[in-house]
Amino acid sequence: MSVIRGAPKPKLSPFDKAAYGLGSTAEAIVYTTTASFLLIFYNQVRGIEAGHVGTALAIGMIVNAVFDPLVGSWSDRVRTKIGRRHPFLFASILPGAICFYCLFNPPDALTGIWQLVWLTCFNVLLLQCMSLYHTPHMALGGELSDDYLGRSSIMAYNTFFLWVGDTLGWVLSFAWFFRTTDEFSNGALDSSRYDEFGISFAALIILFCTISAVSTKKFIPSLPQAAPDTPKFGPLEFFRDFIKACSNRNYAVLLIGMFFLSLMTGVRAGLWFYSASFFWEINNTQISFFAIGSFFGYLFGVFAVTRLHDRFDKRWTGMFAVLLYCIGPALPLALGYLGILTAETPGLLYILIAFSVLQHAPYSIMTTTVYSALADIADENEVKYGLRQEGILYAARTLFARVDQAIGTALAGWVLTIIAFPDNARVGEVAEPVLMALAGAFVLSTIPGLVAAVFYGMLRVTRESYDTTRETLDARRVAEADEDALAAKPA
Repeated sequence: MSVIRGAPKPKLSPFDKAAYGLGSTAEAIVYTTTASFLLIFYNQVRGIEAGHVGTALAIGMIVNAVFDPLVGSWSDRVRTKIGRRHPFLFASILPGAICFYCLFNPPDALTGIWQLVWLTCFNVLLLQCMSLYHTPHMALGGELSDDYLGRSSIMAYNTFFLWVGDTLGWVLSFAWFFRTTDEFSNGALDSSRYDEFGISFAALIILFCTISAVSTKKFIPSLPQAAPDTPKFGPLEFFRDFIKACSNRNYAVLLIGMFFLSLMTGVRAGLWFYSASFFWEINNTQISFFAIGSFFGYLFGVFAVTRLHDRFDKRWTGMFAVLLYCIGPALPLALGYLGILTAETPGLLYILIAFSVLQHAPYSIMTTTVYSALADIADENEVKYGLRQEGILYAARTLFARVDQAIGTALAGWVLTIIAFPDNARVGEVAEPVLMALAGAFVLSTIPGLVAAVFYGMLRVTRESYDTTRETLDARRVAEADEDALAAKPA
């Protein structure tokens, strides 16, 4: 037997689920701030060509894509007094915070290619620290409950706290650290603000990660543990784990869908801030109000997702959430490209905030659905291989997402280069053809997202498949318990 079942799982209180979710708050802060500001900081503030910055960021994601499943396989197999996941959680917190600060505060003496070296190195290190935390953290969430809808509830909390981190990063950045002043309508162009920005968010990363790791230690006795006969982590065992994970039909479909979805997300993440600042001509203080739309979107997702899974199952819920997530955020720029919406449209900010609900509500539902479905897929693989693979399952999915998001991020940088987006640009002074090309590129990014929706619709993770799998696992555990009892009897 390759896995030892823990003590009976206790019922999680709302506080327990919230404490678990705080780990994702830190992750969201990192990814929101780096996705929003690294490109514009190194391009517009430090003067590096956007295409080169995009390539440097892509390198970090590609390295991270390889590292993620290694961490997943390692944490599946490790045996310690504090379980399989928590050693990684505690080891990654302080290094991650230090790397975040350094990434946004390169020495002033660095110029030219050395700035790119600094960006590449610290971005790679930061992403690996986040993998050391995030991959075991997500695997831990998949292990906290064996119930079909209970898993959805835990992951709904996790997704809500992703929103908390996303919103904290968003509001604090735009409304405070990079707030509009008489000198800078876009405060992110002011190099003097990045020191306070880096210190503050590094402190929040330490705070949230520590609370989550410490609060979930009490569940270690009820979590699965690697059996003593489990082979230790190594290249051969990692390769076997990876093949076992990818041989699952549902998992393979999910990976392909994630590949196309991440391509869209990578392009949009790189272009959104440019479109907000230069196409819509809204300042950073106004941008902070988008938190209103995201709040209502995520709030709807948290309360709706378990009910949707109960009514429509995870398959159809995920597919329609992906469709809406692809189309909703592109609609305003499509209308802008057609001239229906412009920077002078009355009430433009409120219109854009309303559209943002169509981005965050389906994203919340989609993310929760995927995380919950992965726990069900882990059950399927335990039936087939007798091994709990939450770590490798969550991480191998991230591998494909990171590689593809790297391509998308690099594409975003080169899109800006191809359309000749000016360096040190000023709001209101960018040529209209360049702005139209920017809007067109954002809208076209919808295409790979639509392909992803097709693959999400091919998932076969249903209540019926879950019940069948759990019955098999329960019968196997009863038989194993009987064998152990018989072996313990004196002759």
